[in-house]
Amino acid sequence: MSALNPVGVNTTFASGTSSVASDALSLQSDSIRIVALSQGVHVAIGTNPTATDQNFFVTTTDPEVISLGAVRSNGVVGITTGTTTIIDLPEGTGSPFNVGDAVSLTVTGQSNFDFTHKIVTDINTTAFQGGYYSTRLTVDHDSASVTDTLASPNTGTLRKSVKVAVKTTSGSGTVHVQQVQVS
Repeated sequence: MSALNPVGVNTTFASGTSSVASDALSLQSDSIRIVALSQGVHVAIGTNPTATDQNFFVTTTDPEVISLGAVRSNGVVGITTGTTTIIDLPEGTGSPFNVGDAVSLTVTGQSNFDFTHKIVTDINTTAFQGGYYSTRLTVDHDSASVTDTLASPNTGTLRKSVKVAVKTTSGSGTVHVQQVQVS
């Protein structure tokens, strides 16, 4: 038997015969626990998932812990605002994200920079002198209204984010989703 340590907040939402997705979850753990009440659910997890009858099934009798893969996050040392947002990561770290990943940004003390579940559209991989060596990425987030400058490097954290979509075969119910650490 394994022990679970909750990470972040428990997210609860209704399930039904059409796919419905949770709010975005900034990944802080490599596993997620799903509890289905009233009706079992098919589960899809991803950037913008749609649950179908072919997806993983969670019954009402047994909660499931599903692997999310490695947690991907990095500190932020620079932010360039505009119709898209350019994020600079610390030198020598490279980007743990891929084009097409959804990411969420939190900047301590400067919440006007924060955004949730935006898509990475480009990673600058130039490797010559003055290049970014995969430490600069572009995110499809309009931050043109933010006129501040980042007060201090490494006060921001960029994390991969996902949504959890569920669908019942019949009827409706409730789903609880919680990131967990398994020990």
